[in-house]
Order: sequence, then C-alpha cells, then structure tokens
Amino acid sequence: MTMPEDWLSRLRLPLLIAPMFLVSTVELVVAACRKGAIGTVPAANARTVEILDEWFHRISTQLGPADAPWGVNLLVHKSYQRLDQDLEVVARYRPPLIITALGSPKEVIECVHSYGGRVFADVNSVQHARKAVSLGVDGLVLVAAGAGGHTGMMSAFAMVPAIREFFGGTIVLGGGIINGSGIRAAETLGADLASMGTAFIACPESMASDSYRRMLLDSDIDDLILTKAVSGVPAYWLRKSLAAVGINADELASAEPVHNADIERWTKVWSAGHGVGSLNAIEPTAALVDRLIREYWSAVESGPQLQYFEAA
Repeated sequence: MTMPEDWLSRLRLPLLIAPMFLVSTVELVVAACRKGAIGTVPAANARTVEILDEWFHRISTQLGPADAPWGVNLLVHKSYQRLDQDLEVVARYRPPLIITALGSPKEVIECVHSYGGRVFADVNSVQHARKAVSLGVDGLVLVAAGAGGHTGMMSAFAMVPAIREFFGGTIVLGGGIINGSGIRAAETLGADLASMGTAFIACPESMASDSYRRMLLDSDIDDLILTKAVSGVPAYWLRKSLAAVGINADELASAEPVHNADIERWTKVWSAGHGVGSLNAIEPTAALVDRLIREYWSAVESGPQLQYFEAA
C-alpha cells in the first residue's frame, strides 16, 4: 500500500466519499470521518468564501485526531474565479487533503505542501495522470468508466495497472463502486482507496432533495444518459430528471450546455453512477459506512471460491 502512514490508524475502511457538487455537506463529511472513512466536500458548494470559512471551522472543531482525515475539492479551471480566495481559507484551516479538478494542481500544491497537507489530482485518463504526476501530486483520484457526474471512458481494470507503471503514490479509484466488495476489488487492482459517490447521495446528510433520493431508488443503469450537454464535460445524468425540466434526452448530442442557458434549470438535473441500480434504501451516513465495513471484511475473509480444471 502507498497510503500515508499517519492516515492508516485513523481509517476503518479504505474509502473516500467523493466530493459531490450540490450534494456533499459538512454533516456528511463529519459523519463519514467519525466512522473511519475519508469525507470530502467541494469548496464550490459554499456559495461564498465566508460560508466556506464557516464550514471549515465546523469540520475542524467537530473532528478529533482519532477521526479519519477530511478533504476539500478545489476547482482549478481558469473559469473558476474564487480559487485564490479558497486557498486563503485552506491555508488557515489546513485540511489534510485537497483534491484538485479540471486543471493544473501546481498552485494548490505549493500552498498545501507548505503546511504538510497532501494534494490528489482528479484525472480521467492516463495522459492527465502523467501531467499531474509531473507536477508533484501526492495522489491521483482515477475517474474510471461508470463514475457518476463527470466520468471517464477507461475501464478500471486497465486504468489502475497502466498508471501504476509510472506512479508509486496513493491511488484512489472511482467508477461504479457501490458496496464493500467493490472497495475490496479496488484494492486488488492496485488502488489504495476506493471512491464512492452515488450511494451517499441518498443519505439524509446530503443536500439532495427528497425527490432526488426517490429517483435514485427508482432508477437503474438504463435510466442513465451519458452526455456533454449538461455541464460541458462527459457525465452521467438521470433520464427522468432531464425529462422533468423539459430536456429531450434524444436531442442532447447537438444541444448547447444547459447551464449556459439556464443555471436554475441545470441545478435540477441530477446525476448518478453505474451502481445506481443497487440502491434500495435511504441510510444515514454512519449506518451506510458500517454496512460497507461489514461487506468489505466479508469479501476479505471469504473471497470467491474458485475451481480450477486441468486441461484434458
């Protein structure tokens, strides 16, 4: 394993809860960390820098040294105009983990390494992984095929070993992981941590509306649409949520990005990953992590019973 040694004694499960735009909350982060999983939140979920400061204060004061580390997702795309202000808040509160997305992590690395924190880059291709590694990131969050929200096109079975050939740091694997067996499978492939998002959208601590939660429980993989038209990057969206705001899924290939035309409409379009069909209950974060721990250890202790046959 290439997990940071100072994290190992604080984790009960090799799991990172994905930072989900308009979903993740302080309450979800705290509940996950107290149960021994890494909780994260996008800085962009706080509408102002002042709110972000308040959120960091709450997380910092509610978590202790025995709890799992917490993390923050920072958008580093040139179109995100609040990065410098967000980094000032980061420098004050010193979150153990920063996950960068949609751009170069260089500026973030300089800030976070100055106080001893770690920077993981969110990547959805081997090419992007190489670029992030060349800049000195401590870890990579691999967005493989099947991830909810923005997704990758590469199978996890190919992506992890390809990146392990040139990167010896921490690898987090995401994409369709929905249970404890999947977390164990991520380790078997060579990842240090699994990233899960979809299962936690339905938790009461998330920002998701009750309608969003019900739609998740009523959906399966056939209800997902893969398109760039909603956010400008390939992502999976729930067909029923598109229909609810009058978007014809069959016309998305040629559509202008929805958020450019009507931001309010865009916020009512909901995403999910390939594991959505396995969701069948709304569980508090603590109960969900406990279940995942049981499933994980069951997978570790039993494993598949294989039979091998000699060739005739």
